[in-house]
Amino acid sequence: MTGVLKISKRESKVSVTDANIRKASTRLLKTKLVSTEMSYVRRELGASATQDELDAKILAVRKLPWASIVLPD
Repeated sequence: MTGVLKISKRESKVSVTDANIRKASTRLLKTKLVSTEMSYVRRELGASATQDELDAKILAVRKLPWASIVLPD
């Protein structure tokens, strides 16, 4: 083998879009995230992340206090 790097599907980057967040949250939580939670996930992850990072952030957002999710006015 001459240094070929294989990237598994879980390690490749996915776009952090509303559709991808919605699909992952439905798969993981069986419910949809509210818009404030979706904004938090997009803010924390940026434009792209691995599927594992996206999944972890979606699971974590439901355990966070609301005050840490909402942006102050």
